[in-house]
Amino acid sequence: MNQIATITSKKQLTIPAVLFRQVGFKEGQKVIVSEENGSLKITSAEALVEQLAGSVSIPKKWRGKSIATIKEEAIKEYFSHYKK
Repeated sequence: MNQIATITSKKQLTIPAVLFRQVGFKEGQKVIVSEENGSLKITSAEALVEQLAGSVSIPKKWRGKSIATIKEEAIKEYFSHYKK
C-alpha cells in the first residue's frame, strides 16, 4: 500500500496512520531507519534484537545473571581501572 507523506523543514516524517497500524508500530517505539538502494527502510528495533538474539555467546562470568546485574558489574569492572 502506498501513501503520501511530507518531510518537514526539520527533516521529520510523519508515518501515515494506516501504515503505522498495519505494521504494528506503537507510540514511543524505537525503530531502525536504514537505506537500501536509494529507499528508506523502517524496522522495529525490537525485531532486530530478536533476530540477533543468540548470535553472540554470553561470557561465562555473566551467564544466568540479569541484564541489570551484568550492567552493574561491567560498569564497576570498567571504572576499576580508573581508581586513584
